[in-house]
Amino acid sequence: MTLYLDSSSIAKRYVEEADSDRAESILLSDTSWVTANHTYVEVCLALHRRLGEEEERIALEGFERDWRRVLAVALDDAVCRRAAVFGTLTGARTLDALHLAAAERAGARSVPIVTFDLRLAQSARSLGFTVIGI
Repeated sequence: MTLYLDSSSIAKRYVEEADSDRAESILLSDTSWVTANHTYVEVCLALHRRLGEEEERIALEGFERDWRRVLAVALDDAVCRRAAVFGTLTGARTLDALHLAAAERAGARSVPIVTFDLRLAQSARSLGFTVIGI
């Protein structure tokens, strides 16, 4: 199986917070990860906001190692247009709508979305995606 990871699920791998252990367990349950290109930016900025300088450096090194094994879905014109449709249908925020469209590109509804973001989870479920995490 492949897992679609959003930024909330990946960031928990490097920041100790609620559900970090659960996120780690889910991520390690599968070796095939996919996400959208913008997840890189989201995670880097989340680590910068939440961690001190040394902790951030260590976390970014781990994230860079993990990123090399991730299949990143490009946010091309078709994905962006689909995200606009999903945002309209579900009320999803822009970045969440992009995640939904990228997840669809990665495997239609056969790829579960791993998230700890309640709004993304609700939007994903309303579209028929399987959601793991929250």
